[in-house]
Amino acid sequence: MGCIARTASGRTKLVDFMNAHTTGSHEENVRNLRHDLMVAALGHVPFEGWSDKCVSSAAEDLGIDLRTALEIVPGGARDIAAEFHLWGDRKMERQLLRQDFSQTRYSERIAEAVWLRMSLVGEHQLVVRRSTALFSLPNNSILGGRLLWGTADLIWNALGDTSTDGNWYTKRATLSAVVGSTVMYWIGDSSEGFVATREFVDRRIANVMRFEQFKSRVRESRALRPVTDRMAGVMERMSRPAASRNEYPGWKGRTARD
Repeated sequence: MGCIARTASGRTKLVDFMNAHTTGSHEENVRNLRHDLMVAALGHVPFEGWSDKCVSSAAEDLGIDLRTALEIVPGGARDIAAEFHLWGDRKMERQLLRQDFSQTRYSERIAEAVWLRMSLVGEHQLVVRRSTALFSLPNNSILGGRLLWGTADLIWNALGDTSTDGNWYTKRATLSAVVGSTVMYWIGDSSEGFVATREFVDRRIANVMRFEQFKSRVRESRALRPVTDRMAGVMERMSRPAASRNEYPGWKGRTARD
């Protein structure tokens, strides 16, 4: 991290730290430090969990005091855990955008994306287990849900989803459930190369596709036409959020490092 300016009392102030690191805008420096705190925390989470002790240890590794660290991550360990999740999302998005899916079916693209997301954090299985426990707590569950929704949103966007009606929401809700169940399975997977998780993903996607086929048969049923037509009308009148991602469910307030 380089030389850090300190006050006479020996405690690092955020403004002093930023003055010593003028490689970009203040916002960029804050994002970079948040990312550095996350990377430093990864070595402590398996032993200390996402705890105050973990935040303190990560800050110490970077040579800054806890007060400065908490100015970067006001939510403490929870904010760093969220940054860890977003870090995995960004890695996944970059790889998905580079892949050629033109010769594959959509179900295969989705399965590959979910598997890719898990494999990118394969070396941090225990950290993900700790994160799952953290975001399962009642006071963190909303943030956990938003993060899952954000992952599903990134996958659909990277795969070129163009839906603008109610399907925009149902696609992301369904995929959020698939991602969530996959995480729960993966954190207990001890198979070589996590092959059991890969098979689990394939089964979940197959289940979704069977349900979609069932929905298609229902829509084609003459007996149910009055009901399905009304439902289709409701879906068509719905619209995706505004162009600004701050209007996306689960996006507002995300602390992603661009």
